[in-house]
Amino acid sequence: MALEAVSGHIATVFGATGFLGRYLVSKLGRNKKQIAMDILLTACIPSPLITFSYNHYVAKHGTQVVIPYRDEDAKRFLKVTGDLGQIVPLEFDARNEQNIIEAVRHSDIVYNLIGRAYETKNFKYSQIHVDVAGRIAAICREQGVSRFVHVSALNADVNSPSEFLKTKALGEKAVKAAFPDATIVRPGWLYGVEDKFLNRMGMTEGYQFLINHGQAHVRPVHVEDVAQALEKMEGDESTVGQTYDLFGPQEYTFGEVHDIVNSLTKRRTVRIHVPTRIALRFTKLLSLLPWPYISPDEIIRMGISDQISLGAKTFEDLGIAPKNLDSTALTVVRRYRQSSWFDAPPPDPRVGKFKTHHIVY
Repeated sequence: MALEAVSGHIATVFGATGFLGRYLVSKLGRNKKQIAMDILLTACIPSPLITFSYNHYVAKHGTQVVIPYRDEDAKRFLKVTGDLGQIVPLEFDARNEQNIIEAVRHSDIVYNLIGRAYETKNFKYSQIHVDVAGRIAAICREQGVSRFVHVSALNADVNSPSEFLKTKALGEKAVKAAFPDATIVRPGWLYGVEDKFLNRMGMTEGYQFLINHGQAHVRPVHVEDVAQALEKMEGDESTVGQTYDLFGPQEYTFGEVHDIVNSLTKRRTVRIHVPTRIALRFTKLLSLLPWPYISPDEIIRMGISDQISLGAKTFEDLGIAPKNLDSTALTVVRRYRQSSWFDAPPPDPRVGKFKTHHIVY
């Protein structure tokens, strides 16, 4: 039986080659549809015709995905996330409006995941988070795109001391001004196999630096959960024009997250508490490198506790139960274990050392 490889929907994912983008493209490309099929089998022995009914899952039966890219090598691994011709790479320049038009003119839904954790000589925070986001939203409205989903950040605030969070909030305003029905998604600190959150903690050997004594409260969220939420928004009209704060089910301090990583990697480390002003001076020097290890703005964000917006919707409204950090972090940090501990199971969850903080809504 021949089945079409795509469902008829076309999506454009800006930022597809990034950490979150690759998971979203994979889910859109492999969006499985359950198809009930009745099979008639004739038994070899004399007996009436027997009818069997079973459910058959057809893999790679999903959305056709347009993935705008800048680097030829950065998008190659995304081709295998869908069937032949289902993933459509398209070279583009964020400052070239014609490139953006070509990327969105056939799409039913457009996702904007473009963002930077640090500034570069080509793009400042305001240019990438505000100007580019507003430009894409305006072009989508002009081209008649029915759905626009914009990924911002938890704690986005125009009065934030973090330029990253400030421009994220301004970007939301620019998107809403250009595309009033846009869906805004604000994920917390993302973690996963390719992250710069747990991996940065796991790769430090013998010592760990803590900013603000690691007292800021965070609610890390697994990248797959956020990608699932974004994928679900494609076919859920109730998400139109809504704002979603996506965060993990438990709250930890940065110090407790370090404790979890140390417990899972079976390592003892020395903690060094670095004053924020000293860390900022040091990271300003690091920011001169082509690919800085950490930016000054990230130091500022490490001192900001996660705040949930009043009235914003969450995973619960999408019917998604997000994963716990302490039960899934081992898949990320196992690589940093010594060989003698590599296959050891995670610590018994009944023996806990980490205090859980609860938020009262």
